[in-house]
Parts: sequence; structure tokens; C-alpha cells
Amino acid sequence: MRGWWQDLTDLVLPADCAGCGAPRTALCPRCRTTLDGGVARRARPVPEPAGLPVVHAVAPYAAEVRALLLAHKERGALALAGALGVALARAVRAGLVEGVEDAGDLGLDPGVSGLGLGAGGGAGAGPAGPTWREPLLLVPVPSARWAVRARGHDPVRRMALAAARELRRTGTPARVAAVLRQRRAVADQAGLDAPGRLANLAGALEVTAGGAPLLGDGRRVVVVDDLMTTGASLAEAARALREGVVSGVSGANGGTAVYRAITREGREERRIGSEWERTESVHSAPEKAVSNVRARMPRAAVIAAPADSLEIIRN
Repeated sequence: MRGWWQDLTDLVLPADCAGCGAPRTALCPRCRTTLDGGVARRARPVPEPAGLPVVHAVAPYAAEVRALLLAHKERGALALAGALGVALARAVRAGLVEGVEDAGDLGLDPGVSGLGLGAGGGAGAGPAGPTWREPLLLVPVPSARWAVRARGHDPVRRMALAAARELRRTGTPARVAAVLRQRRAVADQAGLDAPGRLANLAGALEVTAGGAPLLGDGRRVVVVDDLMTTGASLAEAARALREGVVSGVSGANGGTAVYRAITREGREERRIGSEWERTESVHSAPEKAVSNVRARMPRAAVIAAPADSLEIIRN
């Protein structure tokens, strides 16, 4: 109930900018430019946790960006989801463009020319950037159930849905797959140092029962979150996904049936869409299956990361 009520009040009642407090606008032009105008860059925390995927972020976690993320996450400023999703899509796209060099791993449409790759992994490709014919899965880092109940919404999933819409709008077939879940209770990460966060999350995530076949369906997977600090959450998510992919491949047999379930939230249609399709068996070729799994290591994208973790742009 909180979701639609908050949406309604955001439309009817005047609001101050969640980033800087400018009157009568949920997101002022200056703060929007802070999200939209930066170059998506590689982010590497120090120390870098083992198993951390390649991560791209669009902004430092400071000032207005920090305020915007907190307003959306903790105060239910749902009107920000669209703009945050567009920013997240830019981080996703930057990681894909950078991956063009990885031996054709992306399935880039050969008809696309003039990528215009700029510094920082493809920001120069423009607002839309290149398009991909390969299906893309955005996998949100799951929030604890108690946190979702307390906030009244799942902020990361909501932003992921907005990012997928933006990617589809600009030519990249993308969808959200909430295939990760917590398999044990974890403590609140706030106040924990880097080793404490790693220990807190170690082995905490797993792929849902229906998620493993979906991950093994030859799709590119990008883990998404609003923020990276120490990288512990993204590293644990990537570990769980890698295990899920191996599990899905090792359990495949002739004519594996893949169940695709896409959930929608907020103003999205609340339904489960299902589709069954036949996939090529890899049961008789385990060496090839392992090779394919290695070629599909997930990447990660976030909106913000600490400034000292962002790659320096050199002209």
C-alpha cells in the first residue's frame, strides 16, 4: 500500500529536491546532471575482496548522490527510481562496452559501427550507446526481508526494473531476474569494517531453486546494486551466481526445460510471466560446459562508489 500511496503523493504534492533541497521539484536539474553527466568508471575498492566481479559506477558516493540514494532507499522517494534506473543502466552499459575486447563474449551486433568509445569504458558512446542482440539479465543484490518490510519497498529491485526499461528502450534486450536470496540471517552491515562485512556475508546468498536453469541459459549476467563500499555484497553475489551456473550446467540433460519468471514491482504489472523452451544439452560434453561457464562470469554495476575507488580518467 505504501508504494502506490507514495507514488500518488509524489505526483500531487510539491516536493523538495531529494539531493539538494531545491523547492518544488523531486529532482532538480543540477542534481539530475550529477547523475547523468558523469563518466561511468571502473570501481575497485581497497582492499579488493576475492571474487569481486568487474564493477562500474557512475558517480562518487558523496553529497547530492548520497542524499538521493538514501532518500529513495530509506524515505521512500519513489519518484527518483526512474532517474536512478537510467544512471544504473549507464553503468551496466559501460561494463558491456568494456567487455567488447573479451574475445567476442558479448555477442555484439556486427551491424553496429562507430561505437565511439570514450575514456572510462564507453561513456563516449552517447546516451543510448551500442546495442546488443544477446539477452541480458540484471540480478539485484537481495535485501533482507525485514529491511524490505521496514522500507515498504525493495529499492534495488525497483531501480533494476527502471534500468532494464532504459536498456530495452535503447536497444539492449534486458530483464530483471531476482534469482538471489539470503539463506541465513546477516547482521546490519552499517558500522562493520571491510573484514567484518566479508565475514558477515560469507556464504549468505544462494540462487533460488528456479534460478539456476535461467542462469545457464547462455545469458550475460550483471549484478546490480545502488552502492558499492567494500565490495563484500557484490563479491558474495558473484560467488553465489557462479555456483548457481555450475549447478545449472552440471544438472542439465537432453532437452532441459528453462523456466523464466519475471516479477514486476510498483507500477509494473504484478504477474508472473512464464515461457518454456528447449536448450542444447551439455551433459555429454562436460569440458565444454565448464569452458562456457568461465566465459560467463558476471559483471557488476552500481550507481555510486567511494571516490577513492573510482578509476582516474586520463585524456
